[in-house]
Amino acid sequence: MANGNKNKSRKKLYIFGGIGMLLVAVIILVILNGNKKEIIAVTTEKVMRRNITQTVTATGKINSEFKVAITPEVTGEIVSLPVKEGYSVKKGQLLIKIKADAYVAAKQKSEAAISAAKASQAMNKAQLDKAHSDYTRMKGLADKKLASDSDLESAKSAYLAAKANYESAQAGVNQCAAALKESVEQLNKTSIYSPMDGTVSQLNVELGERVLGSGYSQGTDIMTVSDLGNMEATVDVDENDVVLVSIGDTARVKVDAFGKQEFIGVVSEIGNSAKTTGTGTQEQVVNFEVKIKLFDPDKKLRPGMSCNASIETETKQNVLAVPIQSVTARQPGEGKPADSKDADQPNKIVKKKDNEVKEIVYLIQNGIAKEKPVKTGISDDNYIEIKEGLNGNESVVSGNYKAISRDLYDGAVVKIDDKKKSFTDKK
Repeated sequence: MANGNKNKSRKKLYIFGGIGMLLVAVIILVILNGNKKEIIAVTTEKVMRRNITQTVTATGKINSEFKVAITPEVTGEIVSLPVKEGYSVKKGQLLIKIKADAYVAAKQKSEAAISAAKASQAMNKAQLDKAHSDYTRMKGLADKKLASDSDLESAKSAYLAAKANYESAQAGVNQCAAALKESVEQLNKTSIYSPMDGTVSQLNVELGERVLGSGYSQGTDIMTVSDLGNMEATVDVDENDVVLVSIGDTARVKVDAFGKQEFIGVVSEIGNSAKTTGTGTQEQVVNFEVKIKLFDPDKKLRPGMSCNASIETETKQNVLAVPIQSVTARQPGEGKPADSKDADQPNKIVKKKDNEVKEIVYLIQNGIAKEKPVKTGISDDNYIEIKEGLNGNESVVSGNYKAISRDLYDGAVVKIDDKKKSFTDKK
């Protein structure tokens, strides 16, 4: 019985001893793993000298550089429309004719009025001549004391009245002449001629339709004549980018209808007035209109086609450059592993009260990431200029984005995996 109790005690001792050793092993592993730094996988790229062209992108429409919107100055029915949309026209060619009956009648009325005014003027001229003769004769008689002063005054008054009537008749003639001139001009405006060589790019009316002259609001927009040999792209540039654009900057324009074909042009005009959409909402956008004159436009280009423009605002040759994603912004101390009680969280970010933000890149030295402040310049779609901070030929971390923007810190242990393509690698 004693031996049985002794064997049971030994079994318990072995069991509890094994459990104790297992617990010690687990604690040791936890401690070792807690002190082990996380290894961050990254890709790298050499710092090299490159040519960088800074661009501003924008979207818009194709328009003719020279175009005229035709609006009538008189109201009436269209009785002749010898052109159609797409027709080529010459300067001075008839585009439209408006029914002129009312304007012919107004001209005839004005001609009759001026004839009557001239007749009245002639009659008043005869009366003036007679009154002048009577006054002259009466003045001679008065000088010889053969006429009284009252007779002289009467003759003088009659002469002055006749003179005033004649001047009034003369003003009536001038007024009727002006009315006749106006009626002739109105009649002439019933026929509209092309102000330039070009193409009828838009026709908004039909034969027999009644149009309103510009005296009524803005008048009817009849048609647009455009010079399709001189085309431009009108694009909207964001307010933050328009300050980079200058007159004469080269632009490359792609038109949706022409696929990958590029049209070369230059910036010819930059708008001074903002175009705001979504005012007062979170979607508010402020753009400025920029016009790009196209060289050698395709004859198939048509006003209204959608386009995308890439405006080359600045080019620098042979400058140090790194991939755009290699540069990140950090506050002092941001990204450093926490110490003391947070030592088991090696990548926990420590935030400080200093709000100064600096641009940095991460260099790799012996498997360790080193934070390097830099000063940047212009950039293109893939690379950004480094003005200060690098000398060239260093290995800079180029990926992945999460590692650069969040995980990496000064002194982090990294594993280089350049088999993976970075953002700038071409397929």
